[in-house]
Amino acid sequence: MKVMIAGAGSVGMAIGEDLINKGYDVIVMEREPSAVEKIAAKSAVPLVVGDACEVASLHKAGAGGVDVMVAATGDDEDNLVISLLAKQEFAIPRVVARVNNSKNQWLFNESWGVDVSVSTPQQLTALVEEAVSVGSLVRLLQFEHSNANLVEVTLASDSPAINTNIGDLRLPRDASIVGVIRDDRLIVPNDETILVNGDEVVVLVADEAEAQVRFVLCGESQA
Repeated sequence: MKVMIAGAGSVGMAIGEDLINKGYDVIVMEREPSAVEKIAAKSAVPLVVGDACEVASLHKAGAGGVDVMVAATGDDEDNLVISLLAKQEFAIPRVVARVNNSKNQWLFNESWGVDVSVSTPQQLTALVEEAVSVGSLVRLLQFEHSNANLVEVTLASDSPAINTNIGDLRLPRDASIVGVIRDDRLIVPNDETILVNGDEVVVLVADEAEAQVRFVLCGESQA
């Protein structure tokens, strides 16, 4: 599988090195020749000088034979342009784009050629919430092209779900408990698993069912 990464900053290079170590065919595009010269002296990742926002540069770099494009520059406008060109001009099957400013997240969708968007600020916020929140539903991950989310709640002492079998919980049909973390140990749950105070419960749930999951696990109103 061939992967092209636009942007030889710390993020792009880290992705490139990880993918090469896993056996992928990787090339990184960077428009600043001085940056390429500097990076090439200390990295084994293949680099090419070129502006990934230009069709001619992408052609020259071999974008026509790429399986995955990663738009990883530090500029959201550039990442959107790169994503659109990758999808419309080169029909690259999978386009992954970095979101630098979470306020721009709404733009990173199919209309701009983006298959998967990655927002570091949003991910960090979710991790902070997950680490400090007890008794509140925290969204960890939103799946692209669907209304499914991965959410987590650490059960508080007043949770209505405590000392209840998962099978007896009145979870909506569009929700499933996929994991329970207890005392730093992962439990793969079944209907007989009893939830206890302090359990970290991970749920795969559709958007429209989140309110009911919140009510079942946290006791919060569905309104």
